[in-house]
Formats: sequence, C-alpha cells, structure tokens
Amino acid sequence: MDQTAILLVTELPPDFARWDEVLALILRAFAYMDGVIDPPSSAHRLTPENLKSKAGQETAFLALENGRIVGCIFALERAKDFYVGKLAVEPGLQGRGIGGRLMQAVEDFARRRGKNAIELQTRIELTANHAAFARLGFRETGRTAHEGYDRPTSITMRKVLS
Repeated sequence: MDQTAILLVTELPPDFARWDEVLALILRAFAYMDGVIDPPSSAHRLTPENLKSKAGQETAFLALENGRIVGCIFALERAKDFYVGKLAVEPGLQGRGIGGRLMQAVEDFARRRGKNAIELQTRIELTANHAAFARLGFRETGRTAHEGYDRPTSITMRKVLS
C-alpha cells in the first residue's frame, strides 16, 4: 500500500455482486500452493456462484484499498466458535498486516456473537502459514487427513478469545 491508500475492512454488504473479483483474488493468493500442497487447494473448485452461496451461509469480510478488493476472509458460525477459511490477501500486499486486520474483524465479530474461539485449518506443507497464525495467537490442536490419504494433510489451529 502506498502512503495515500486507505484500507477499509468491512463486512460483506448484502447486495455484494463483485464475486468474479473475489474469486480472482483467492486464486492469485493461493497460486503459490500449486505443486506444493497435496491434495490441491479447494480454491480450484470455487466459482463466483458457489462463493456467493458460501457468503449466504457464512459471514465474509473484505479488505478494500481505495475501493479495490485486496483481501477477504470467510467465517462459519458454529455452536461455540467460528471456523475461518479462504483468508486471501493480494500477493503484492502480503506482509503488511491486511490478513491480521481481516482476522481481527472476525475476532471482534465472534466476540459480539458470544463465541469463545476461532478455528482454522492450514496445510501441513505451509510452514510459513503455521508461523503466521501462531503469531496471531493460534495454537495447533490436531492434524487431519483428507479423504483417501493415510497421512495428515492439514493442521487444525485454534485461538481462544479472551
């Protein structure tokens, strides 16, 4: 971000229609995983239509820089917590706190909804992600395998909200 850029993190409005842009952002942000993680990212199965459907079942937040979508995150409300997925930040802007701002928006929302934790999964191979989530207060709580795999493929991480 340049010094004049204004970053706004906001809950997705009900009349949101820029699904092509959100999908393109997710695919750009997740592209580095291609050939690194096995099985491949579920991002490859996303469409504008199923993203819109996902947002109808979950709460989504956007990071906007002067109106341009530069980040997103989806949060599924469960009985005692929120499950966070599809955290994406424009590759050229990563490392500048946008992901942390999106995660903070979910934490604040979870607290308002009376939840005591946020949970996510990250792939075994993505060690930089493990470290980034740990810096945000997440701790590993388990490992799971995708269907058809006899080894762990994902790490479950949880942050207890105070």
